[in-house]
Amino acid sequence: QVQLVESGGGSVQAGGSLRLSCAASRFTACMGWFRQAPGKEREGVATVDAYGRTNYADSVKGRFTISKDNAKNTLYLQMNSLKAEDTAMYLCAASASRVCYSDSRWRLENKYDYWGQGTQVTVSS
Repeated sequence: QVQLVESGGGSVQAGGSLRLSCAASRFTACMGWFRQAPGKEREGVATVDAYGRTNYADSVKGRFTISKDNAKNTLYLQMNSLKAEDTAMYLCAASASRVCYSDSRWRLENKYDYWGQGTQVTVSS
């Protein structure tokens, strides 16, 4: 089992920044961030695997950066130049079985075994 606890969400104006954290009981081979807005499907935001390879959704490339601190078992998501459309619940996810897919499968929530409760991000325009 892996426990994941997110923090760092909040309300910010468009153009602002936030850094989300996910404290994990342990890291797995693939760790990532998803988000879900009201009435919308959960979507993959970014992942990082045990080798440091990353994936990003096109909508966040150049604005968001995923990173991890192995000593602290903490995953981060630095979000800059936030837009109103980034408003969502952000969830930390972990895949137990393998490193992150390099193709579009990394975006599928059924590829992840463990989930946090989420942290809300609200961006006002």
